[in-house]
Amino acid sequence: MDVTATLDATCEPHRLRAWVDDLDDYPAWLSIVPRAEREPTSDHEGPPAWAVELRARLGPLARSKRLRMVRTVDEPGHLRFERVEVDGRHHSEWVLDAVVTASAGGSRLVMSLHYGGSFGGNLLERLLSDEIEASKPRLLALVAGD
Repeated sequence: MDVTATLDATCEPHRLRAWVDDLDDYPAWLSIVPRAEREPTSDHEGPPAWAVELRARLGPLARSKRLRMVRTVDEPGHLRFERVEVDGRHHSEWVLDAVVTASAGGSRLVMSLHYGGSFGGNLLERLLSDEIEASKPRLLALVAGD
């Protein structure tokens, strides 16, 4: 499953990037992420990692998933977080890629999510698309109040 979303904001790119470069901030604007906590750096070597909980509800059904996400790209206009578990087992791939660029009106964010598993299929994709649309005004409000 691959989902891509674009957001235009009337601010400089560094202000928009500040809200997507740290997964700790995602629960403030993305309701499918109720919890994201950075792991202490003494627990691992390498780039920053987060324990992330994903939770989705569709009618009476609710599912949650816990992931260990690591920032694998950290450039001024490009961020990437990938699932990197440390339990020695095989896990479905999750990749969140964010590109922030300057635009005529301020800045543009393009976020792409890739999920390599099979749970949910089109239903999961639809749920994520709906959540992305609902999250845009929340993220814009946070950036404006920054």
